[in-house]
Formats: sequence, C-alpha cells, structure tokens
Amino acid sequence: MNNNTPRIMIAALRGGSGKTIITLGLSSTFISKNIKISTFKKGPDFIDAGWLTFSSGSPCHNLDPFLMRDEVILNSIEQNSKDMDISLIEGNRGLFDGMNVDGQYSTAELAKLTKSPVIIIVDVTMCTRTVAALIMGCQHFDPELNIAGIILNRVAGARQKNLIKDSIEKYCNIPVIGAIPKLRDNPFPERHMGLVPHFESDYSSEAVKWARSVVENHIDIDFIQKIAEKADPLPSSGLDIKETVEAGSPSCRIGIIRDKAFWFYYPENIDNLKTLGAEIVEINSLADNALPDIDALYIGGGFPEVCAEQLSQNSSFRNSIREMIENDLPVYAECGGLIYLGQGLELNGKSYPMVGALPIKFIMEKKPQGHGYTILKTSRTNPFYETGETIRGHEFHYSRPVISEGEKITPVFDVERGYCLDGKNDGFCRKNLFATYTHIHAAGNNSWGKGLVKTAIIYKKACEKKY
Repeated sequence: MNNNTPRIMIAALRGGSGKTIITLGLSSTFISKNIKISTFKKGPDFIDAGWLTFSSGSPCHNLDPFLMRDEVILNSIEQNSKDMDISLIEGNRGLFDGMNVDGQYSTAELAKLTKSPVIIIVDVTMCTRTVAALIMGCQHFDPELNIAGIILNRVAGARQKNLIKDSIEKYCNIPVIGAIPKLRDNPFPERHMGLVPHFESDYSSEAVKWARSVVENHIDIDFIQKIAEKADPLPSSGLDIKETVEAGSPSCRIGIIRDKAFWFYYPENIDNLKTLGAEIVEINSLADNALPDIDALYIGGGFPEVCAEQLSQNSSFRNSIREMIENDLPVYAECGGLIYLGQGLELNGKSYPMVGALPIKFIMEKKPQGHGYTILKTSRTNPFYETGETIRGHEFHYSRPVISEGEKITPVFDVERGYCLDGKNDGFCRKNLFATYTHIHAAGNNSWGKGLVKTAIIYKKACEKKY
C-alpha cells in the first residue's frame, strides 16, 4: 500500500539551528488553519516529541533507524498518517550526521528512505554568499537527496537576507521560503542540552503561540504545503500489522506511572501492551496513596529530580510499591524509574528517600553520565529477556549510581555500546523487578512487551491461586 499523504522533513546543517521551534510553529500554524497533521521526530528524543505532541494535540511518533527496521519506520508513517493532510517530520543534529563515515542512521538517510522533500534551516549568523556554497555542497554531497526549500534563520537585516536569497536561488536553484530575523524574546525554557519538557513550564501555550507567530510572519506556509504535496508516494512497508488479541476481557492489568516525575513513554510501547491484551491503568506517584489492583507496573523515564521532594514526601505510595515488589509484583523501570526504585536521590547536597527496593543511591551530577545509543547483551536470567538476547536502546541521564557498601547485586546486561551504569554493565534484577538505564522502543523490540505481559499473567494466576 502506497501512502500519498503530503510530507516534509525539517532539517538543518547542525544542531541548535532552530529546527524544533520552527517545527513547533509549523505544527501550530497548520492546526490553526484546520489542516490535519501527523508529527514525527527522527531519533530517540522524547522532549522535542513531547512538545510536538503538545503543539499538535496528537501523539508525535519517533522514527529511529538505529532502533527500528526500515519497514517498521515506513509502517509507522503509513499507520499514523492515515486521513491526515500533511506529515511533518523533524530531523535531528546535522543533515548528514550519522554513526559512521557513510552517514548511517542520519536525517538524510531517513529522508531518502521515506522519500520526503527536505527543507533545510540555516543559521546565517555573520555570513552571506557562503550559505549558497554550503547548500551547493549538500546538493553535490548527496545528489539523491531531495532538497526542496531553504529557511534562513537569525537574519541580521534585509540586505543580508536578499544577498543570501539571491545567491541560493542563482547557484543552487532552490527556493528560499522563509527568513527569520534575530529574535531576542524566545520564551522557550532550556535545560541540559535542549528544551525543558513542556509541562514543566507555565508558559508552554504562550511559547507555542510565539513560535506560530514567527512562522506566520516570516515563512511562506503555502509554499511549504506545495512542497509537501509533491512528495513521492511513501514506499510500502510490506508489513501486515494485526491485533493479536480479540476484543474482550483483558488478560492482565498493567499500571503505568504517568505524572510530572515520570512521563517519558513512547506511544508504541503503550500500544504494544494494549495489543498484547493488557489493560492500562494510569497511576500518579505524586498524588496517589498506594498502588491500585494491578498485575504489573511499568515506570518510564522523566526527571524525578525535579519532583524529588514531592516523591520523598509521598511515603505511603513509596511503601506500597516496595511492599508489592517484595510480594513479587512484576516491575519494569527505565532510567527515572530506576532512580525512583533506589534507596535515595542525592541532589545539590541534599538526600531524598526513594522506594528502597534496590540497595543503590543515585547522585545527580552536573554533566551527563550517559548520553546516546546503547547495545546490550543479556547475560543473566531475568523475567523479561532471554539470556543471550541483544537489546538496542538509548540512554540520557545525569545520575550516577552508588551501590550500598556490603551489598552485592549482579547486573543483567553486558554493555557493548554506551555507558549505562559504569561503561560495562546495565540493568538490575531482583525478584520480578527489572530496572535499567536503557530506554527501549517497542517498535524495534518484539520481546519487551511480550515479556512484561507474560510475567504479569503468571503473577495474576499465582495471586488467584492464593485466594
């Protein structure tokens, strides 16, 4: 099946050129014009994807060639672009930046796979005709890439704008479809290496409105639509995705902690659990007093350090989790969830008690302790993965684990790529608890959801036998 939904890829020559803010502005502008859009983010980034979800009002899906097979990426666009007027894909890093000299897993390679026209955003600070040389270089570097338009960003004035525009259109034969001036009143909050999650800011709605006004005032929206409409048909994925569970009573109830502390979940991960027959029960670690009646618990990533005091004060909920873990409740935790299950979190010289299910203290550092893709080999028996299985994922954390003196806890994974716990290991398993720094994407890992649902059903049946 070919998908003829109009689509574009928003790219840049380097990170920090304004891709996300312009993509957010485009998303909000299309919505304001009653144009139905689907949004996608290249790579594993969850903060930008969260902002795109917020601006568009529907889930943004990640497209990650490292974590997902080509056919899975194409299927994601097929399924999530149905009945849409336009699909908006935000690239990451520089256009040709990949994992090796051949540019493997780059934004350019994703654009070619999905046959998406590329609009390049260029930071033109302190340059003029050189911009044309850079764009011409991109054209010659990969002639197969469909570079369909240029947006100039941080333009100093009309003279610079006109000289760059005329140069690009003369030497590269590519239209310049927007020119954004230098702006001083950017309302988007930043932390670490990017934007602060949208729900942490009281000005999220105003920030998106600001981005929309920038796009409306400085970019030719109609031209962008015309470019998107000229996209070649999306190649068929060849996949026949069917629901594996018939409608009826769910096989198990899986709790998901979703609040300001824990909020990073790929939409596909939740959908995968539902497809396998699980009923999803949303839980709030900041407001709930205890765990509800569930057969398994999934704690995703986030920034528990932002809510450390609130998490520590809700002792009844923490005690409830610890008690259920001791009673063999299956628990799968990633990154922020791993931190929460430890003994405590040390932040700015102050220690906050956490669940205490693992004999580990976590110390927040000022620099990233792990950032990038991971490749792991399962080396120890656990409830969720087969021994010897290779797992691909990604990590992004500022915390450093310190195992309590005298305690011995054997990691589950051998690290082949990444840092994770210490550059050699990742993942802790205790009873039916499994906690790791690595985030996985269900669209690229068939065993994760099956392992969690299977363990939940076993636990449910064991509980039923007791009573």
